[in-house]
Amino acid sequence: MIKIEPFENTPKHTAQLVDLINYCQNIEAGLNIKMAEQDDIFQIKDYYQRRGGQFWLATDDEQVVGSIALLPIDNHYAVLKKFFTYPDYRGNPHRLGVQLFELLIQFAKNQNFREIVLDTPENEHRSHFFYEKHGFKLISREKLPVSYQFPDRDSRIYLKQL
Repeated sequence: MIKIEPFENTPKHTAQLVDLINYCQNIEAGLNIKMAEQDDIFQIKDYYQRRGGQFWLATDDEQVVGSIALLPIDNHYAVLKKFFTYPDYRGNPHRLGVQLFELLIQFAKNQNFREIVLDTPENEHRSHFFYEKHGFKLISREKLPVSYQFPDRDSRIYLKQL
């Protein structure tokens, strides 16, 4: 049975999260993003949770199978980050991506954020379809209303009003 819960720092879950991210970014998508570029995953409590955001893990029988995070930028804007699921959990019957996404949107609304921004690599067409289907609008980099760091892989920038 799949459980989605806020991140609790355990070595096992952190190691499994690294495996999930590495699989999705580097094995599946071939992006060659190193963990050294993503040190936020080793400081989730300080980077996300103590700043008013959240980081969720989806587990199936104690194995991490998905993740999603919301990083506040200011009182109005937050960034959707670290949205990953293993292929077997995408679509039916699990629809894990939709479950994670809906949880993030409800949390963002409860925290009174007005807009969510995200970056996603240009070659991640499946991700683009998901985001556009769920109300994100593609914007030019010049129209990005806030500044935040991301590993730029010829990224598309999206914005969703809440």
